[in-house]
Amino acid sequence: QVQLVESGGGLVQAGGSLRLSCAASGRTFSSYTMGWFRQAPGKEREFVAAIRQSGGSRRYAGSVKGRFAASRDNAKNTVYLQMNSLKPEDTAVYYCAADSLARFSDDAAEYDYWGQGTQVTVSS
Repeated sequence: QVQLVESGGGLVQAGGSLRLSCAASGRTFSSYTMGWFRQAPGKEREFVAAIRQSGGSRRYAGSVKGRFAASRDNAKNTVYLQMNSLKPEDTAVYYCAADSLARFSDDAAEYDYWGQGTQVTVSS
């Protein structure tokens, strides 16, 4: 069982930056692929980024590639999402998720554990 708690969301102007953190409980964090997803009002939850267990491989949605960067610190049981050059369309609730089967997927259905989400609002 893994519990995930996101933090770092807030209100930022377009062009600004935020860093989200996701702290995980449990001793098996380093064995999970971690993902970031987001959901804007009235829209489906969408994939943002995923990072493999060691942090050596990452994948991103096309809409954030080159602006967002996922990283992890397995010693701290924490995964991060650095978000730069933010746009109003990045406004959403951001969720981190853990996949115990380490599939490195962009499909939310393949993630077992989810945080409660953190709100990111980008003003124009």
